[in-house]
Amino acid sequence: MELIKWDLSLQEELINICNAVDRSFLSNRLPFPYTTEAAKWWLTMVSEHDGKDGVFRAITVDGKVVGNISVEQKSDVYCRDGEIGYMLIDDYKGKGIMTEAAAKICEIAFSELNLLRITGLVYAPNVASQKVLLKNGFMQEGFQKNAVYKNGEVYDLCLFGKVR
Repeated sequence: MELIKWDLSLQEELINICNAVDRSFLSNRLPFPYTTEAAKWWLTMVSEHDGKDGVFRAITVDGKVVGNISVEQKSDVYCRDGEIGYMLIDDYKGKGIMTEAAAKICEIAFSELNLLRITGLVYAPNVASQKVLLKNGFMQEGFQKNAVYKNGEVYDLCLFGKVR
């Protein structure tokens, strides 16, 4: 597993993973179907923000892009906190890839963004994602009842944090 910086040459790979990934526990702001226009917009945004107020990496296995992981720095009084987010194609789940990717992205984010903490927000039924964070030294700090409405379902939200 390797993390590589996103760039425009990876546009087709981004489109492929965004259309293939299980969206059950992802934000609705990820368009579906994921189009060339969406990929161009996102890759341009990444090129402007990477290393300044976010770190964005493609997750690769044997040279193939299989997922995405990022930490985006918050603003205002929350500017020393970043939020981690990630997705992985189903065929690569359950192999420790995301746990390793999360460890690496946290190191990069703490180093490049001058953060004091990284926050992870996870839908309560997403036990696999909770395990990724716990294996990386995140602590469950809270629980928000009925905080997420997705596809007609209401979910509780678990708040995780990792401090430098």
